[in-house]
Amino acid sequence: MLPEQNPYSPGSGRRPPELVGRQKELEAFDTLTARVGYGMGDRGIVLTGLRGVGKTVLLNEMHRRADAADWLTVRLEARRDEQGAKTVRRALAREVVVAARKLTRTTLTGRMRDALGTISSFNAKIGATSIELGVDISKGRADSGDVEVDLLELVEDVAGALGEKRRGFAVFVDEMQDLDAETMGALIAAQHAANQRDWPFYIVAAGLPNLPRVLTETRSYAERLFNYRPIGKLGRDDAAYALREPAERLGAEYEPESLEKLLDATDGYPYFIQEFGQTAWNLAPDRTITVADAEAAVSYGTEQLDAGFFKSRWERATRSERRMLYAMAADGEGPSPTAAVAHRMSLQPSSLGPYRAALISKGLVYAPEHGQLAYTVPGMAAYIDRHHDDLDFTGAPE
Repeated sequence: MLPEQNPYSPGSGRRPPELVGRQKELEAFDTLTARVGYGMGDRGIVLTGLRGVGKTVLLNEMHRRADAADWLTVRLEARRDEQGAKTVRRALAREVVVAARKLTRTTLTGRMRDALGTISSFNAKIGATSIELGVDISKGRADSGDVEVDLLELVEDVAGALGEKRRGFAVFVDEMQDLDAETMGALIAAQHAANQRDWPFYIVAAGLPNLPRVLTETRSYAERLFNYRPIGKLGRDDAAYALREPAERLGAEYEPESLEKLLDATDGYPYFIQEFGQTAWNLAPDRTITVADAEAAVSYGTEQLDAGFFKSRWERATRSERRMLYAMAADGEGPSPTAAVAHRMSLQPSSLGPYRAALISKGLVYAPEHGQLAYTVPGMAAYIDRHHDDLDFTGAPE
C-alpha cells in the first residue's frame, strides 16, 4: 500500500489516529474543567507510566481541552541538566506572558489588569521575553527572586482573576520527575495554597512511575494534592481497535490471524502499535494485510525498534552502566532486586549507588520500590536478550 497514505504515526508525543483506552483519564479532566465552570474546586492530575504508553499524547489532549475551555494554560517539559532549572523557569515566564496576550483582547476587570501586571513583573524578574501586555508592572508582586514566593503570588493573582469568570489557570508539565527540587517544590506549594483557598489553579503532569514518590519526597502533603492516574498498556480489545480502525477507514483490512500476530508483538503498548502498524501497512502489497505481511512487519519493525528506540538508550549509558542494564535483564521486565543485580556484577550492593543514580538521572531506569530497579521502557530486557552476544560494553566513557 502507498506509504503516503499510511494512517499510523509512531513518534514521541504524536497523537495516534485512534486515542483509545484512555476514556477514564479524559473524563477525569473533563470533570475538572466542568467543576471550575461551576465555580468549584478539585485536584490536579498526575499521569504516570513507562515510556511508550502515551502519557505525553494524553497530556497534550488535556491541554487542548483546557484551551478549548478558555483556560490560561502553560506547557513545560522538565529537564535534568545543569541548565534545567533556569531553562524551565524562563519557559514558565515566557509561556505565561504568551498565554496572557489573549486576555488583553478582552475587556479587562480591575483584578485582571492587576493580574497582567503581576505576570509582567514575574517575567521582568526572570527576563524571559520582551513581550509587553499593555499594563504597568506590579512592583512588589512576583519579583522577589524567590521562586516559591513569586510563583505563589503569580498564582494567587492570575487564578483569582480568572476565577471571577469561572476559568482556570493550568500548568502542564511533561517529565515532571526531572524538575529541579526548588521549582518542583514551588509548584507543589502553589497547588497546595490553591487547593486550600479555592483558586482555580491546577498542575497537570506526566512522568515515570516513580513520580508520585518524587513529589511526596519534595513535599509530604503532595500525596493528597493530586488525582494520580497510572497509565499502562492497552487491553487487547482496545489495542485491536487501535490497529484495525485506521486501516479500515482507508479501505484496508487485517486477516484475523495477522491481527493476532501484531497484537502479540505490540503487547498492547501504544508506541509499538503505531510502529508495527505503520510497518505492516508499508509492507502489504494490497488492501488485505495477510499473515505473511504481519510476520514480515514484526521482523522488520523489531529491527527498526532495535536500531533506534532501544539502541539509542543503550548508547547513552557508560560501560559500567551497561553492565548494570545487562544484569537487570535476567529478571525480564523486572523489577530487579538491587542485591541480585550487584551479585551478577560481582559487586557489593553499596557499590551500585553511583551507577543506579546515573541511570535514573538519564531516565533509563527507575526505582519502583526501595531495593528495586526497573527499566523505563518496555521491551528493554528482550532487546538485551536478542543482542546479548554483540552488545557493546566499551563505547561510552566512564
